[in-house]
Amino acid sequence: MDIIRLIFAIILPPLGVFLQVGFGGAFWLNILLTLCGYIPGIVHAVWIIARR
Repeated sequence: MDIIRLIFAIILPPLGVFLQVGFGGAFWLNILLTLCGYIPGIVHAVWIIARR
């Protein structure tokens, strides 16, 4: 399942984070980072998925 989350984290970072933590603070932070720049959103999403 982590492989699927990582693929979603690369394609659409907030979706990967949502699948991992739901509508938590990390999800909203990831949306903000993705809006500021696509790469920071990807890095944050991969970090959230790899951490858990």
